[in-house]
Amino acid sequence: MTTLQACRTPRLAAAVLAFTAAVAASTAWAETPTEAAKAHAEAIASGHVDAIIVDYGPHALLEWVGGPLDGRYASMADIRQAWTRFTKANGPLKADVDHLQEAANPKGATVTADVVFKGKATVPVREVLTYRDGKLVDEIWQIDPKLAAKPAGY
Repeated sequence: MTTLQACRTPRLAAAVLAFTAAVAASTAWAETPTEAAKAHAEAIASGHVDAIIVDYGPHALLEWVGGPLDGRYASMADIRQAWTRFTKANGPLKADVDHLQEAANPKGATVTADVVFKGKATVPVREVLTYRDGKLVDEIWQIDPKLAAKPAGY
């Protein structure tokens, strides 16, 4: 083995390991829509915008109903900006997810959930998430003040 081959072999091995890890990670994301919705809520609670927007498909729509971010976000740049504003205003949160329901068929799945995000402020949300081909394509983020008044598991 030449010196050049010896140098390339560890790099090749590292590249193969990195590729394998990436495939394993993408397989881990091949979860059920309900698990994807829970993970999305946790990503929002984490306050890390990149972790939030990785869930969206390229032509996703975020419909935010109520609160200071009320509006329609119809591009990835707009969605990123909305989540950036939200995370800066709220910081890390705890997500209490309740009443998850999934409806699915071969064309896609819709998950609904009541989520109360708690931190600097309490943000009670009714989420409706639509998934196609494993990506979030439509999200309704409905601020729902009555959720904040109810105990978890109501």
